[in-house]
Amino acid sequence: MFGGGKPYFGMKGAWLTFWVTVACATDMTLFGYDQGVFGGVIVTPDFLDLLNLNNNPSLISTVTAIYDIGCFFGAISVCAIGDPLGRKNCILLGTTIMSIGAILQIAAFGVPQMIVGRIVAGIGNGINTSTAPVWQGETSKASWRGKLIVIEMIMNIAGFSLSNWVTYGFSFVGGSAAWRVPLAFQFLFIIILYATVPWLPESPRWLMAKGRTEEADRILADLESTEVDDPFIITQSKDIQWAVQYERENAVRWRDLLRGRTGDRGGTHTMRRLVLGMGTQAMQQLSGINVTSYYLPTVLIESVGLSNSLARLLAACNSVSYLLFSLIGIPNVERWGRRKMMMYAAAGQFFCYLIITICIRYNELESLPAATRRSWAEASIAFFFLYYVFFGIGWQGVPWLYPTEINSMAMRTKGAALGTATNWIFNFMVVEITPPGIRNLQWRFYIIWIVFNFSFIPIVYLFYPETAGRSLEDLDRFFAGEPPLFVFKDKQAITEGRPEQYVQREREEVRRNSSIVPGDVAGANEKHERSEYLDSV
Repeated sequence: MFGGGKPYFGMKGAWLTFWVTVACATDMTLFGYDQGVFGGVIVTPDFLDLLNLNNNPSLISTVTAIYDIGCFFGAISVCAIGDPLGRKNCILLGTTIMSIGAILQIAAFGVPQMIVGRIVAGIGNGINTSTAPVWQGETSKASWRGKLIVIEMIMNIAGFSLSNWVTYGFSFVGGSAAWRVPLAFQFLFIIILYATVPWLPESPRWLMAKGRTEEADRILADLESTEVDDPFIITQSKDIQWAVQYERENAVRWRDLLRGRTGDRGGTHTMRRLVLGMGTQAMQQLSGINVTSYYLPTVLIESVGLSNSLARLLAACNSVSYLLFSLIGIPNVERWGRRKMMMYAAAGQFFCYLIITICIRYNELESLPAATRRSWAEASIAFFFLYYVFFGIGWQGVPWLYPTEINSMAMRTKGAALGTATNWIFNFMVVEITPPGIRNLQWRFYIIWIVFNFSFIPIVYLFYPETAGRSLEDLDRFFAGEPPLFVFKDKQAITEGRPEQYVQREREEVRRNSSIVPGDVAGANEKHERSEYLDSV
């Protein structure tokens, strides 16, 4: 209890949601900073000399990419620890592990310690990135959920941008401070997480799943800045309880899922929802974003032929452009919907990589005059910048948002964890192959990303239902029926706004619950607690 006996320092409603968003956004800013900082570190002469990494692109890529292996295992671990610990404790655990990993990296004098530090930091980051979007999604109104999680991912870009400027600034500092101080800077975000997460509310949906109904109702009311006997809170609470009960009755055990068994209890379409969430994360990485996020200075030096200092400066400038254009996603993630944002952005990314490939092809054509080749190389820079515009609008936030929405309550933590783990394992693959890929395939390396980006358009159109405007329980009801595999045929499944059938049902429930008097609510809660006590005895 804080603030003179009042929880959350007496804050309710929008202010309480704001502080949950601050914590989640700080977590994602730390993720972006940690992801981007190493791109500047690996082109620092002192780092390369001290760790004996000069002219060793394979080992550089391994030291860089091993972080993603740590993230993968951290994310997978949330499948086991996520529901027992809860959202807040998972984030605090992940932050503590990240702190240990950061210290190991800052103090490294050799490749083995750096690799251990990268893995440990990755485990912590994997836990955090699997949990923060779920916590945000479960404590947000349906009309705010998309915007808030997109804001989180924009703060991820802000962290990425900050890391570019910090490494660029410290590149003018001599000695190991040029890379140790940028690595140490992440403690700013770690301190903010320790200062905010402990006093904020736990996810009411997680509490409801644990049988802590009264506590969950109180948080639902605080988030709406009302009382527990408000008809809307009663309706919302009943809806969540229905989802919990339906999942318990229809859920399939993990061991049966892994064996491909669903029997006659596959009514929640668990596997399909898991694959859809994991698919968005796989597509994000196969769009080629981390060819440039981790290695843009390297790409500009080796593929375009720029100097070290100019490549760093352009990478930093590009990160600002990336951040500014990604703001377009905030007001439009609900207006355009998840499907359109993913399809339109994929089309733009396909176009950018097509032009980049052509430009680099002619830059590497030795039969052309040097001035002509230089012009082709410079032209490619504009399309690297434009690529970030499309990615920032469509593919930065939606793949993190979608798994938190599409999965059922019982599977939400596991679904987000598996989605995040998918992101990290594909991230590892991309980061591992990029330096040798650029060296060996040259311009042909970029054809890979042309093909992938083009393929995303029909995949999203055919298979991905819209989640914008729906409550999390609306999506449970959609999958409780018999949704078509090819969703483009179902108008209710692809419309951007909330389908009328769900709106009408909620109005009727609120109207019905308006006749409930406060004493009935208290009595119902007391009866529920007494029943739980008798069950435990």
